Amino acid sequence: MIAPGDEAGFASAIDTAAAARTPLTIEGLGSKTGFLRPTQTADTLSTRNFAGIPLYAPQELIITARAGTTLAAVEAKLDEGGQHVIAEPPQYAFLDAPDQTIGGIVAANLSGPRRIAWGAMRDHLMGIRAVTGRGEIIRSGGRVLKNVTGLDLCKLFAGSYGTLGVITELTLKILPKPEATGTVMIRGLRPDDAVRALSVALGSPFSVSGAAYLPQEAAMAVGFENTVTIARIEDFAASVSYRTEALAGLLKKFGPANILDTPASLTLWRAVRDAEPLPIQPGDAVWKISVRPSYGASILHAGHAAGLFGYLDWGGGLVFLTGPATDEAHAAVIAAARRAKGEWWLLRAPERLRLSEDAMPRIPPGLAAIRQRVVAAFDPAGILNPGRMFAA
Repeated sequence: MIAPGDEAGFASAIDTAAAARTPLTIEGLGSKTGFLRPTQTADTLSTRNFAGIPLYAPQELIITARAGTTLAAVEAKLDEGGQHVIAEPPQYAFLDAPDQTIGGIVAANLSGPRRIAWGAMRDHLMGIRAVTGRGEIIRSGGRVLKNVTGLDLCKLFAGSYGTLGVITELTLKILPKPEATGTVMIRGLRPDDAVRALSVALGSPFSVSGAAYLPQEAAMAVGFENTVTIARIEDFAASVSYRTEALAGLLKKFGPANILDTPASLTLWRAVRDAEPLPIQPGDAVWKISVRPSYGASILHAGHAAGLFGYLDWGGGLVFLTGPATDEAHAAVIAAARRAKGEWWLLRAPERLRLSEDAMPRIPPGLAAIRQRVVAAFDPAGILNPGRMFAA
């Protein structure tokens, strides 16, 4: 493993590998090595020794961190100023390491339940520094909220899984933590009715920041005996109290509603964020499917028919499924996602299944040609995480 302590070290390592055409696995702490397809490389280039927070400006609502800084370290720093990472990045319970780096989170564009209200991780990325497959150090964006510096490579690198370059430093927009959090909960709904209830909640004037549905198996994993449909409101205490009561009244046509206070809400939504409701067994696979919310219930039904269990987030627009890592189950997930015109990602599975070309959707030929030109511009030797997203 190569783990430089400075940016020049990454440039040197990549320059040497490119000259020898030696493929490299790009990672932080290796927590997401099970995502998508496995790489077959000669060595690993890690950001784990390049950590630290060179800038935290609470008044300016930004924080700059080196890529190897752990999420826990970033959150601890933000706690000092009563602030948080807006996109609510998950610490999935099935990850291969107890913590993850902020660079890895951005490279995978991971977002939690708040994404439905506040946008994805990439939407809060103000600036990056990175080393391309040419061994060149580049930067994009800046350290201010209103920046128009050069090409917006931030959104290009977010979600690229290290295939365009190694992110070495990033600047995020941040916000104050809400004073209070409340959750309106309805028990016993079926998936279709739950999605309708969540649609009403999200369409209300009460600024819902989380909307999820846990079927019975998922609900039992977090301490409930029956299905739960939950909608979250975050703000000042008086506002949360008023709005949760009003939302409960709006949703009463779907069933009696309970209101959870701040401590109970924080515990429940942390579990939803981290995929703790998934009843994962050893050897199981995990899929994440993104569809229009109105199709979320149909994905759950298709998964159940294939022997899989899961839950809905993002008002039905995000579906987590888990179950036996069989070709039949994988084919059923893909077929259901395609029928719904959605996207899917294989987040955990034995290597045999991960070697499938369909660990995520294939790109249409026109977009594939554009992507090939982009990759060739940043990594002409094809040495960075080859095969991670698509078969090489």
